[in-house]
Amino acid sequence: MTQNSYIPLTAIDCTIPALLIDRNAPVDVLHANAVARVLAVTQMMETFSSRDLLQADSVDIKHLAITAALLLRDGCDLLNVLGWRLQPK
Repeated sequence: MTQNSYIPLTAIDCTIPALLIDRNAPVDVLHANAVARVLAVTQMMETFSSRDLLQADSVDIKHLAITAALLLRDGCDLLNVLGWRLQPK
């Protein structure tokens, strides 16, 4: 059975995916891309935790939550591929 070398990111459910992960990318590249996304969300959440959000617009908060979810899903997808790559063969 041949595996496709590219798998789609799962954050956006599309019939024809536009963003793909290369299963054969070096593990350090997969790791760096996952870390970048998780770190971006972490920094955003740290900013929220130090701010008073009582005056925040609910639409803006929703947009920020969607952004965080998208980045975290991308990071999880990358970590899943990394995990597959690290499995003994």
